[in-house]
Amino acid sequence: MKLTRHFAQLVLIAAMAVMAFSCNNKQQAQPKPEKGMPQAATEKMTIRYVDEDSIMNNYNLAKDINEAMLRRQNQFDAAQTQKGNEINKFMNAMQQKMKTNGYLTEESYNADQAKLQKMQNDAQNYLGNMQQSIQNELNQSQDQLMDSINNFMSEYAKQKGYDMVLRKSATLYIDPKYDVTKDVIEGLNKRYNKVAKK
Repeated sequence: MKLTRHFAQLVLIAAMAVMAFSCNNKQQAQPKPEKGMPQAATEKMTIRYVDEDSIMNNYNLAKDINEAMLRRQNQFDAAQTQKGNEINKFMNAMQQKMKTNGYLTEESYNADQAKLQKMQNDAQNYLGNMQQSIQNELNQSQDQLMDSINNFMSEYAKQKGYDMVLRKSATLYIDPKYDVTKDVIEGLNKRYNKVAKK
């Protein structure tokens, strides 16, 4: 009798488990939004990603900006060297004058000291202004580059039907089959070259 009752309970538990599993499958087939979540948040999304380092290395606008900034840095380095050489030359001339008793009066020595101070101040101001100008150009170029990429990505995502395009560096792992970097670089360069030819 006890064995029969125990067996009946097991059958009842098994039947309940089968029913629960069946109900659960029906619920999975038609997912319901979580409480408080808008319907759109539970829809399936199409996501791709790009490797921003590859874009910066292969997008012609980025390469052109990088080359222009290297030229400007070289101009700054050359100007810094030139100003330094001019100041050193004048300082050496002053030292030579001192060794050979070329300064007949204190006033002539003070005049050269004042000239040296002015040369140093002028060089500092000139190089400071040049550096600020280069920084402003860099900021403008970076804004231009980001605007170009963002505008392209917005059009590209709409055209391809992507809900989201992520940066590779913003993900811990994403399957390489979702990488659209090459396609994006080709599109960016095609558009940039068109603009450059006008």
